[in-house]
Amino acid sequence: MGDPMRSQNDKAWEALFEKYEILSHIEMNGKYEISASRIKEYREPRLMAKFDHKINLPKIFSKNNLAILPISRGDYVISHFAAYQSFPVLDKSVIQVSLPNHLQSLDANHIPSEAIAINCALASGILSHFLEEEILCSTVSGRMGSGQFDFCVQNSDTKTPMTVSVNNSQIEIDAAFEGKDSLSLIEAKRDISEDFLIRQLYYPFRVWNRRVTKKVRPIFLVYSNGIFSLYEYEFQNPDFYNSLVLIKQKNYSIEDTAIDLLDLQDIAFGTSVIPEPEISFPQANCFERVINICELLNTQEMSREQVTEEYAFDIRQTNYYTDAARYLGLLEKHYEDGRKPIYSLSSLGKSIMNLKYKQRQLAFCEAILRHRVFKEVFNLSMEAGNIPDTSTIVGIMQKSNLYKVESMKTYIRRSSTISGWIHWILGLISE
Repeated sequence: MGDPMRSQNDKAWEALFEKYEILSHIEMNGKYEISASRIKEYREPRLMAKFDHKINLPKIFSKNNLAILPISRGDYVISHFAAYQSFPVLDKSVIQVSLPNHLQSLDANHIPSEAIAINCALASGILSHFLEEEILCSTVSGRMGSGQFDFCVQNSDTKTPMTVSVNNSQIEIDAAFEGKDSLSLIEAKRDISEDFLIRQLYYPFRVWNRRVTKKVRPIFLVYSNGIFSLYEYEFQNPDFYNSLVLIKQKNYSIEDTAIDLLDLQDIAFGTSVIPEPEISFPQANCFERVINICELLNTQEMSREQVTEEYAFDIRQTNYYTDAARYLGLLEKHYEDGRKPIYSLSSLGKSIMNLKYKQRQLAFCEAILRHRVFKEVFNLSMEAGNIPDTSTIVGIMQKSNLYKVESMKTYIRRSSTISGWIHWILGLISE
């Protein structure tokens, strides 16, 4: 039996590393250049060489502290690159905006793609407010060539710079908006993650920084669960890949986000406890990512492999978070050919995802608080003014007939999910 936690990319890259002795070449030369044609011997390069988040890297890359960058239309370089940047902790405050009343083709409650998220951000004035540019014109977007440039990137092992030469690599810009004083290049995502691939900002920045005299502003836009989170970065040294610093960050919403303590107390009081399902008790501390999984599956069903490749997960996390959503009744799982797990939204999940922001958050709260352990911990939090400690939560868990939670070690580990989800519920309260 193969390792179920190894993805198709893991297996293909292990075969490539062995066939071409890639680790030996990196040890001798500091890097290894590989063509798309060689990669294609095992799998499509578009699936094998695009890792938007560090966690998506194949295991042989992670184990050896490696990353991969494109250097032409058909070539890549593998080395000890510090290729990723962690997202900072979000400012939780949200600025309220609205779409113009005359628009009928944009729906704040239905934003199924990055392109529509960008259009909503423009139409609602989010981009104008964030960029401090009154008039914005949509300019360059889509795929284009990078031209030729060299840059330095930090070696993640030696912490010293190394040089990379790029010659007509393909870049893609989700959107660009030019104002009187600047050109803003937008990279948009609909998945929540801990980090991002700097290249997504850096290569477009290098291309346009030499073509215009205005300031070029790399912008990251993340849309999830009704919130537009915008980050502006600056490359302090244009020739150094790792010189980016965060200039500012703001959150916006087109929908009403006002939830108060009474709303949550009403939900808790009116929610009846259900029997525990025969599904593994959740090990998924970040509830925002449970919601993000539902968003991902809102328009189509997906296999475990697809979820893992398209989202900032490894296979183990895909299992944890899909099981967490199934535990709440939001997802269903069936097997294709009797073996391949396929996930889709349940009828409850679909109905919740069709609600407006406030009603959707309260419906998620209800789905959580239907489970005795979560409801009791929430009620204790209300009484004490803070979330109970681990020993108190474990005591409640032991009385709650949880499915296949037996050892104390497991109780303690899973208790962090309870405190994480209760923290998410309490974090909904508007300041």
